[in-house]
Amino acid sequence: MADRPARQDRAGHRASGVPGVPAGGDLAALVNLVGRGDEEAFSAVYEQVAPTVFGVVVRVLRDPAQAEEVAQEVLLEIWRTASRFEPARGSAQAWVATIAHRRAVDRVRSAQAAARRDDQSAPPAATYEGVAEVVEAKLEHERVRRCLGSLTELQRESIVLAYYGGYTYREVADLLGIAVGTTKTRMRDGLIRLRDCLGVT
Repeated sequence: MADRPARQDRAGHRASGVPGVPAGGDLAALVNLVGRGDEEAFSAVYEQVAPTVFGVVVRVLRDPAQAEEVAQEVLLEIWRTASRFEPARGSAQAWVATIAHRRAVDRVRSAQAAARRDDQSAPPAATYEGVAEVVEAKLEHERVRRCLGSLTELQRESIVLAYYGGYTYREVADLLGIAVGTTKTRMRDGLIRLRDCLGVT
């Protein structure tokens, strides 16, 4: 089953149709079936989410070749962890987008760590200001993550898709199957709560 994600092409386009399972079926229900080991359901999930996965990853990496590789890892992770998906905590589309974004960020961090290891042989050049900036950025990231956790699931999934996935209001609305106005309301309320949590004036 590990070779299943290899169906995606280099542009991240959808694979061919799967007999017996509608590609446009309810994604949450299909993920549920995948969690029980249903390979045919996974093929249908693959068709639905492969373009979204590739789109999220390439927005972070800016490198189609790396994005293709990471997208395959994401699709494999979806197969392996589908049983952990909890519909009550958010939509399947947001769950997939979150996995894709996390994988892409992990790849960036891994590349940065490798670059730092390569630089270790050079004389240390870090200034106090430079170290302070790194620490401050890390603390800010932790604050943002903590504040995101204070939002409702509906607010968080909209903001994750928009700001991590780079989707427009209309695209987020289409992904979540809700009205554009509802999406805007969710994001507005969520951003107000984030602002208050972060102490931004």
